[in-house]
Amino acid sequence: MTIEFDAAVFRTANAPLTIEKVSIPSIPPPGDVLVRVQASGLCRSDLHVMAGEWDAPTPMILGHEGAGIVESVGEGVTTLAPGDHVVLSWTPSCRRCRYCVSGRPVLCDMVTRHSANHLSFDGRSRVTDADGDVLSFAGLGTFGQYVMVPESGAIAIRNDAPFEPSSLIGCAVTTGVGAAVNTAKVRPSDTVLVIGCGGVGLNAIQGARLVGAQKIIAADICDEKLNHASVFGATEVINSAREDLAAKVVQITDGRGVEVAIEAIGLPQTIEAAYAVLARGGTAVVAGQVADGVKVTIDPFVMSDQELSLIGSNYGSSKADVDFPMLVEHYMNNRIDLDSLITRVIDLEDINEGFDEMKRGVGIRSVIKY
Repeated sequence: MTIEFDAAVFRTANAPLTIEKVSIPSIPPPGDVLVRVQASGLCRSDLHVMAGEWDAPTPMILGHEGAGIVESVGEGVTTLAPGDHVVLSWTPSCRRCRYCVSGRPVLCDMVTRHSANHLSFDGRSRVTDADGDVLSFAGLGTFGQYVMVPESGAIAIRNDAPFEPSSLIGCAVTTGVGAAVNTAKVRPSDTVLVIGCGGVGLNAIQGARLVGAQKIIAADICDEKLNHASVFGATEVINSAREDLAAKVVQITDGRGVEVAIEAIGLPQTIEAAYAVLARGGTAVVAGQVADGVKVTIDPFVMSDQELSLIGSNYGSSKADVDFPMLVEHYMNNRIDLDSLITRVIDLEDINEGFDEMKRGVGIRSVIKY
């Protein structure tokens, strides 16, 4: 038996997504769970695919930031039951490989082999249309109301948390907060620079605030986004379209530079800028997603001489089983703000308009409510 539902399908770059009928099995195979998606955020990673900046197979249902309700579970599933509320993870872990058992599940072997190729752990697609298989972006495909994922790809949360803000924990919130807390390990004595004040950047600011960073500097070229940054915890803002970023950071830090710089855009010039304003011993974290083939240039002598670090952050170096419920608790207890991230709630049919607004830099996050 199968369930038929509408989904926004990617078929060609630089073209609108098309709303199409697709199907998914109603009974999950062993180890999988079927989730009815209640909300899904629109993320710039989806836009990278739509714009042809990332090579991606077709047809494919985009979307990887979602929350929903477990409909049914396959044989062997022990941590979830029908009716559970869950946040979906695009790095489901096998919980057995060397990366998982050493505490780095975002680097799981199975994710690299299958979810990163938009397939389930058995190397297959779960969704079909009249012509055959339809892939699910990052193994999720939340731009349709049903997804089927490995047990570790759906993380149970408290049932009184609203779905729209909870869905953002599935990508932007975890990626941003985690970049500050898990990857950079920001300390209360640190001055932190966040370059780019979109969904990931604002949450990096929240993460730095959560651990009590001494100063939090936000940089962007849009005054509206800098206003948002102040709301989310930035103590200083720099419009780098009008001011010299490096000179302003030098001024704010009395010539020292910042202990942590988090790049949340994904451009070579901003990655290099983050690295260039570090204090001695500082760390630059690349949290933004770049287009295929992008390279950066750094001076290796300065790196060794000043003991600088340039590191990547995948999904905020998170442990979804622990971090997702914790972030929900932070939200429910007013320690982080998720509601203000949502600037528009839309229907699935409005998805292309939502991405058009993203291209124009309008708002923070549009969320599909099913």
